[in-house]
Amino acid sequence: MAAKDPLSELKGRRLGRILTKMGKVTRDQVQEALAMHSKNRQPVGQLLVELGYVNQDDVNLALAAQAGMETIDLDEFDIADDVIKMFPAETSQAYQVLPLQYESESNTLTVALKNADNFRAVDDLRLLMGYNVKPVVAPAAQVEKKIQAYYGEDEESLSSLIAEMTEDTDLEEIADRGESIDLEELLEMAEDNKVKRLLNLVLLQAIKDKASDVHFEPFEDEFKMRYRIDGVLYEMIPPPRHLAMPIVSRIKVMSNLDIAERRVPQDGRIELVVGGNPVDLRVAVLPTMFGESVVMRILDRTNTSLELDKVGLRPDDLNDVRQLIKKPNGIVIVTGPTGSGKTTTLYSALNELNEISEKILTVEDPVEYDIDGLVQVQVNPDVGLTFASALRSFLRQDPDIILVGETRDLETAQIAVQASLTGHLVFTTLHTNDAPSSIARLLDLGLEPFLITATLEGVVAQRLVRTICTRCKQAYDPTEEELLQLQLTPEDIEGRQLYRGMGCDYCNESGYKGRMGLFEIMVLDDEMRELIMQNASSQILMAESQKRGMRPLRESGLLALFDGVTTIDEIVKETMFEE
Repeated sequence: MAAKDPLSELKGRRLGRILTKMGKVTRDQVQEALAMHSKNRQPVGQLLVELGYVNQDDVNLALAAQAGMETIDLDEFDIADDVIKMFPAETSQAYQVLPLQYESESNTLTVALKNADNFRAVDDLRLLMGYNVKPVVAPAAQVEKKIQAYYGEDEESLSSLIAEMTEDTDLEEIADRGESIDLEELLEMAEDNKVKRLLNLVLLQAIKDKASDVHFEPFEDEFKMRYRIDGVLYEMIPPPRHLAMPIVSRIKVMSNLDIAERRVPQDGRIELVVGGNPVDLRVAVLPTMFGESVVMRILDRTNTSLELDKVGLRPDDLNDVRQLIKKPNGIVIVTGPTGSGKTTTLYSALNELNEISEKILTVEDPVEYDIDGLVQVQVNPDVGLTFASALRSFLRQDPDIILVGETRDLETAQIAVQASLTGHLVFTTLHTNDAPSSIARLLDLGLEPFLITATLEGVVAQRLVRTICTRCKQAYDPTEEELLQLQLTPEDIEGRQLYRGMGCDYCNESGYKGRMGLFEIMVLDDEMRELIMQNASSQILMAESQKRGMRPLRESGLLALFDGVTTIDEIVKETMFEE
């Protein structure tokens, strides 16, 4: 490594003093910047750059000295090829770091950063790569130039890495021994450099493609990797079967799970910052006949704009939802199958209600969005923290609005009712096919009809349909068979133009990019409450709601179809025809 840096003795000194010592500025220039700083509170380094006395590189090197980090001139440093190969191109580019030197005895990797405050990159690299990471700081232009020189052309692809790993017999020999592998060998497999690189590539690819889940599935003769984008699973290039155990062990090491335990399900989490965005990975490991299956749920908290007018509600529906969420008390339910965007809709509502005058508490499994101003609780059944027990404690926390992630049992439902009767507004979710069915579901849980009618204000049912890719969208004339799937005739679509995506690189040849919500909003009035007291069926409730202006999911889908944003296939797949 380079000789000891003379700047390292400046650790903890003021930035102006360090820059003066470096010979970059005079004391008078520092005083000028300090006088401006006292007026507008901008950082002194930024002010010196704006005044034209120093450049950003000078400030970065001074900040490194202030943090006690070594600085280095990359033009005078040679990097060994095997060090470059230890580090995937995607990782280097995503985090803007360059590997410089590796010491095997201490497992320490020295990396060059563009600035001293990129400490999250250092933490993530420790987690992703398993090295002790020693950061040094180099001029930003040098780091970018070297990353381009070493990794620019040769972006490591999944296929080339898997081809390389197929020829690696060491891991295969260990994997062939099945159950007789001891803990040390498992750890050795999890620390294998190629395994780390593969997992890195898969995760970065999934995050880049905005996947919601990554699946690692062992079968008798193969090991599949798939990821879900816009609700649809796509297969990635499958790695060799013998990599199942090393990959799963690596995931377990990263998520602090017990790698020796392979007989019971385990849950964990990994927190990363990719491209400056916080990404939370929820890991679920399940023992199967042929090894452990792993699903990683990617919660990219920057991925969704949580605004009620952006979730796909039509103007009249938006008005209905706003009236529901502005009620002083009562229960509002959002219903739909798993992955239909219920949580996003509820959070958008909470975001709108998130005022300094409102105390909002949420209990979830897991906490999906981190929102400033909300008090959020994560369910933990291992210590007895269930939806019901958290909800009971909430009532002693003086809340105005409560979100219960899911009403799964009678106890939770009863406390939610109790909360709404004592003047709180309660939001929750259920799993039912449409809005009227949620009444039957609550009765099925054991809730009395009079309690439902006293507290329930409205039910929002929703589905997500994929939207047509805007880059390969084309008008077309549907066949009669296609129209028949939606009970439409050619006369019904006269004067209307339908569209579909032809498939392009931007949308992974699928013809779709992104998703939108379809909504069905049932608002309870006195007559509807009377029907519930009389145990009316879901069909009667549906018919009565439609008389009062409720738009069923299928009809919402048809409006989206005629707007040219989705396709017949998507609406058929996600909605049912009401007789």
